[in-house]
Amino acid sequence: MAKMATLEIEGKKYEFPVVEGTENEIGIDVKTLRSSTGGVVTLDPGYKNTGACESAITFLDGEKGVLRYRGYAIEELAEKAHFLEVCYLLIFGELPTEVQLNKFHEDIKAQSHVDEDVKRILDGFPKAAHPMGVLSSLTSALVAFNPSSVNVDSEEDMYKAIVKILGKFPVLTAWTYRKRMGLPLDYGGDTLGYVDNFLKMMFKKPSGDYTTNEIVLKALDKLLILHADHEQNCSTSTVRIVGSSHAGLFVSISAGIAALWGPLHGGANQAVIEMLEEIKADGGDTKKFMAKAKDKNDPFRLMGFGHRVYKNFDPRAKIIKKAADDVLENLGIQDDILDIAKALEKEALEDPYFVERKLYPNVDFYSGIIYRALGIPVEMFTPMFALGRLPGWIAQWREMRLNKEPIGRPRQIYIGEKLREFKTVEKR
Repeated sequence: MAKMATLEIEGKKYEFPVVEGTENEIGIDVKTLRSSTGGVVTLDPGYKNTGACESAITFLDGEKGVLRYRGYAIEELAEKAHFLEVCYLLIFGELPTEVQLNKFHEDIKAQSHVDEDVKRILDGFPKAAHPMGVLSSLTSALVAFNPSSVNVDSEEDMYKAIVKILGKFPVLTAWTYRKRMGLPLDYGGDTLGYVDNFLKMMFKKPSGDYTTNEIVLKALDKLLILHADHEQNCSTSTVRIVGSSHAGLFVSISAGIAALWGPLHGGANQAVIEMLEEIKADGGDTKKFMAKAKDKNDPFRLMGFGHRVYKNFDPRAKIIKKAADDVLENLGIQDDILDIAKALEKEALEDPYFVERKLYPNVDFYSGIIYRALGIPVEMFTPMFALGRLPGWIAQWREMRLNKEPIGRPRQIYIGEKLREFKTVEKR
């Protein structure tokens, strides 16, 4: 017998089905609440207690520090898989065979060319334009060069749209960086892997050859895997709700980029470096700022520590910490900012105040360190995040469309004026 939940309003009882997920998550299905009660709705600002969909893509348990893609532990994927394998897994549900993976990569490379007119759009932006605004605009502009809508009932059409955005998005991200740095645009090469080719497009000097740094490549590959999906966060929910209107894949992802831009979401790793620069400008005394962080009356916030979802530890941070250490050692960088970061990390892991409250360094802390070590400007941190999150957005958009989910339409509780009589301007 199906489990039911009972809601009583003004003495009248209503029953709603209880839904249970495969990992024993419990939800109350209230989709008939408004119609059965004559207009009653739930009120949940920020949707912190509202499940907007049923999804088979990502499982997250913040209390236990668990993150899985399609049932695979993030720890195992980061250790054994490559980013492109994880892209395939998230989007299509299973890890690819060698034949499937090779075809996937070849099809992506075949779609990596970006129309020359896109360069003209890029030229229209000043160098000072924020890279996230540029990237969102360029992604949206792809619609103009691919005007036909995707037939979601055609597996072939869906596949073509997916490999097209996976092929072009790294180019747009790298071009956004090179525009910012005043460098000529680069297409990379056909002989490199997906992530390695992106590094070439980013960092190849106009007059020099590109040489793969295996430690940097491995670190970035892991970082992109760790960012690939994170359940129904702000940007992912944006992609799904925009797509629910039957907007196309490219424009839905453009909307996701805009949502990711905010400092409370994708901009967190940028905020880490800005905090470290603030500490340096003040003299670099980390103990002073740790004390400020513990003072409830001090407005200073320690960025990159703790997580609003993970109440124990961020499982991604454990993985990327080793990669960050490897990159710093390999590149041999002398940087006061990174020295301050390492000092903060050490103190937080040893200070009882932070340990008891489980305020450990999170993935944003370590990703900011890696990007800084690679010489990537802070304004480009969030576009790098977007590149990693791309397969998750695609997977979520695809799932939403294949499930034929209804258009998103949240309700509200109106608290404004009641009906008023209009007065002409001379009588007001």
